[in-house]
Amino acid sequence: TIHKMSRREDKPFVAINAAAIPESLIESELFGHERGAFTGAVATRQGVFEQANGGTLLIDEIAEMPMALQPKLLRVLADGKVRRLGGSYEFEFDVRVLASTNRDPMKAIEDGKLREDLYYRLNVVPIALPPLRARADDIALLVQHFITEFNTKHRLTIEGATDEALAMLKAYAWPGNVRELRNVIERSVVLAKSDWIEEKDLPPYVRNPSLRPEKLVFAVGETTVADAERELILKTLERAANNKAEAARQLGVDVKTIYNKLKSYGIEA
Repeated sequence: TIHKMSRREDKPFVAINAAAIPESLIESELFGHERGAFTGAVATRQGVFEQANGGTLLIDEIAEMPMALQPKLLRVLADGKVRRLGGSYEFEFDVRVLASTNRDPMKAIEDGKLREDLYYRLNVVPIALPPLRARADDIALLVQHFITEFNTKHRLTIEGATDEALAMLKAYAWPGNVRELRNVIERSVVLAKSDWIEEKDLPPYVRNPSLRPEKLVFAVGETTVADAERELILKTLERAANNKAEAARQLGVDVKTIYNKLKSYGIEA
């Protein structure tokens, strides 16, 4: 990763997802707060800039950050100093800031989701990451990486995936990108009966993509709009391997809508 291959590798790596944090809490998460700064602030808390000092801070889904907070973030980035909520002292920090988004940044600016000045402040070295389906040559390396990870997690000794299994993995479209691949490999590692992941260990929809459901059918007069919406959101999340940002993109809604709907369904995001 960028952090591990840098001179900051022995310093903290801190990640924050701007879409997953309630709007009322995200400013405190970013900048920290002093005790008594607001109701419920029973203790002093460092923000992510202080936590990542000397290292790397990743702000994921930057285009989902509340617009009212973006100029405050811009000022912090410009000054290299941060003040906790309720505080009077500014802390200097030395942090490499990475920002990512599932949106087209220029479209997010046009839609009023991302400030243009913040975008240009962050856009020093842009990296466009193509979807996994466009990077078939990366799949074998990712598969082996995930096998090593899940061997450790589940105390197994899977050596790798057969050529036939890899061919199927490379042929699949991966609508959920790397997160979906990771989930598939964990499943396959657990289910494998030999030292190698074989074709039969892969999910049926990977072995035969036509088995993956593409349409939902609802009975008119028997299904409420709320029930249909819930089913559509949950099925899209399943299709996207629980990647909220990808599901939001497929549905044409904000990723915060996905989080809010899951909360209303009583499902942990």
